[in-house]
Amino acid sequence: MASRGRILIVDDEANARAALSEILGEEGYTTETAADGFKALGKLEEFGPDVVLTDLKMPGLDGIGLMEKARAILPTCTFVVMTAFGTIANAVEAMSKGAYNYLTKPLDFHVLVAVVERSVERARLLQENSRLRQKLRERNAFGHVIATHPSMVNLMRLVEQVAPSKASVLIVGETGTGKELIAEMIHNASPRSKSPLVRLNCAALTESLLESELFGHEKGAFTGAIARREGRFEQANNGTIFLDEVSEIPLATQVKLLRFLQERTFERVGGNETLKVDVRVIAATNRDLRQRIASGQFREDLFYRLNVVTLEIPPLRERASDINELAAFFLGRYADENGKRIEGFSEDALQALRTHGWPGNVRELENAIERAVVLCDGPKIEARHLPGPLTPGLQEAMPPIPGSTIYDLEKYAILRTLEACKGSTSKAATILGISPRKIQYKLHEYSTGTDGPSGPVLGARPESHKSSREDDA
Repeated sequence: MASRGRILIVDDEANARAALSEILGEEGYTTETAADGFKALGKLEEFGPDVVLTDLKMPGLDGIGLMEKARAILPTCTFVVMTAFGTIANAVEAMSKGAYNYLTKPLDFHVLVAVVERSVERARLLQENSRLRQKLRERNAFGHVIATHPSMVNLMRLVEQVAPSKASVLIVGETGTGKELIAEMIHNASPRSKSPLVRLNCAALTESLLESELFGHEKGAFTGAIARREGRFEQANNGTIFLDEVSEIPLATQVKLLRFLQERTFERVGGNETLKVDVRVIAATNRDLRQRIASGQFREDLFYRLNVVTLEIPPLRERASDINELAAFFLGRYADENGKRIEGFSEDALQALRTHGWPGNVRELENAIERAVVLCDGPKIEARHLPGPLTPGLQEAMPPIPGSTIYDLEKYAILRTLEACKGSTSKAATILGISPRKIQYKLHEYSTGTDGPSGPVLGARPESHKSSREDDA
């Protein structure tokens, strides 16, 4: 019969260790015991437990100290701490430092079995996530890009082939697909990686400013030119320049860019000195350049100079199989940034993510997950935490007036304002007339469920602890 999981029991009382080992062994778990925290550390790598069940108060290295040191040895291990009823505050401290749950002594058999079962489930989930991340790193040479759909796998192969060359690259794709990220990957995998990658959004500047930004200017070239200034091409010498939204370059500037691509020379605005630099050009656009050529807005000869190699990034809706892994990646990133422990997504949230059309592509998905992490008030992200367009009909209704408490109304106002501000606490605070610290405090309050008389009672006896803490496990 296969083991249900591996449990390391750490307690300085021999009788307690033996009893726990016998009980959990009868439940189908493989157990190992240690008399203190230091002995437990020695058994972590060899035994490889899914769950460490440790007493909180022990001589030498206590339960919290063991937990902190064990994280570096076995990151996927899940901790459950045991404590006497009178020191529950210490257990709460342990949970704030990473423990998954706690048990009060004397232990209730049913509570023990239920908490251990849920803890093993969580440990297995962490292990599976770790294996998945490792598989992605092995499958994808660039590690930080989710590329499991065949179209993205082919794109990554092209990036690997193109990166070592000197050829100009044109990256095409809808807004939000990650064109700048692909440009960074090409640069970082090229022989130019130790030299600068200089970026310029061509649509953000007027014609005169764009020319000055690209080629630089001499002192007195125009009003306000009080000193000589190097342009982006000089700054990128021996490196790469990334021209985003290249379709928006005015025709007059296109002529000068074409000359640079042909001869690798240029003059600063207002200058006569011909300068020569070694720069690789990567351009990107979300427009159809052939249509722009047909309408007379883009030079055909410049198009062919830029378009030595074309990389087309598929929209997210055409690679839906990547959505779950992208969502998990962003969840991990923003949960860490916000100091939250979120296990994953509920099935209704995953369904909403899979069925949405994602007109804003990966950027829209990232924003949606960041917002959901900020609003998440439980162990998993649910559909109600996602933006309205993803979950029509599931948005939280305005609390009835009269009939709602001040707490309900305040919570509704804060969460809906954060939604409108795309998760920015500073913007929401300005609108609501309160401090950002107050909003962060309230979000923590909502996430921990400390909402007055109906919230969890931390001093409950084991019997009531069973009904509330097990639900949270």
